[in-house]
Amino acid sequence: MEYEVTPEEAAKKQLMSVAEEFVEFIVARRSGSPATADSYGRDLERFAVYLAEKKITDFGQVDKAVMFDYVTLLRSGKITRGKISDSSFSRMLSTLRSFYHYLIRYKGVKVNPTRGLRAPKLNRTIPEFLTFDQMMTLFDSFDLDDPAALRNRAILETMYACGLRVSEVCSLTLTELDLNERILTVTGKGDKQRIVPFYKRLRTLLTRYLRDSRALYLKEEHGFVFVSQRGAPITPRAVQLILAQAGQDAGLNQPLHPHMLRHSFATHLLDNGVDLRTVQELLGHSSLSTTQIYTHVTVDRLRQSVDAAHPHSESVLKKSENC
Repeated sequence: MEYEVTPEEAAKKQLMSVAEEFVEFIVARRSGSPATADSYGRDLERFAVYLAEKKITDFGQVDKAVMFDYVTLLRSGKITRGKISDSSFSRMLSTLRSFYHYLIRYKGVKVNPTRGLRAPKLNRTIPEFLTFDQMMTLFDSFDLDDPAALRNRAILETMYACGLRVSEVCSLTLTELDLNERILTVTGKGDKQRIVPFYKRLRTLLTRYLRDSRALYLKEEHGFVFVSQRGAPITPRAVQLILAQAGQDAGLNQPLHPHMLRHSFATHLLDNGVDLRTVQELLGHSSLSTTQIYTHVTVDRLRQSVDAAHPHSESVLKKSENC
């Protein structure tokens, strides 16, 4: 006996075929990470299920009233198994906007029902970073005579030295690494390339890694700089685990995540007088406002130093009163 497909299932399948084309388009253009593509897929599947229940079989049939009802339910948490954060809600709206831009440009859809949707204003959080002393404690904890530890140190120090995202260090190829000139050619978000110089100590470390660690693990040449112990390209998840374990081994009493190395890179450069535009270029930010978040970090640290040391600050006055 053949399984009978319900109208809702048929509608969802028809809608999802278009949604999957969009996700494939995003991946092909490299305008998003694999994680971004996955989140787009989940967001659009949720939207397709909602439309199928409304007996809508074409995204072009969605008007502003339908979109408003969907977004209202989305915000309430009724179709997401619980209330969602402002950042998650903003991301879901961004998915819908990007999707309809694609439908209008490539699929002949005439009306954009996402026009006018307002995302909540997000408060920017101050990025977490390690101090320079903490970075040195982390790096000094590796035994460079051990091939795995040598590789791990090389991965983490490359991220810190060049301000790389975890996806960027994992996708780095030998052709993008110039040891003689001490520069990386980094392919970042949206397939944008940037040139990042690095210091001599990293060149020495990478030279040793390529000779003593990568050559030991590599089974078949694939061109990626950093490899697993099985010889395959290193994965973002593996880097996350390497950093978390390294933080514990170094006695750093805080959870570490790969983006902290990028944050530390930017913060330390600004602390040492590098101008904001240069940091923007090194990080590959398209907007200066994205880079400006790091100025809050340095200003906060300066404020703490003044509060702790200036003779007119409250903390210093209280100490003098108690003496």
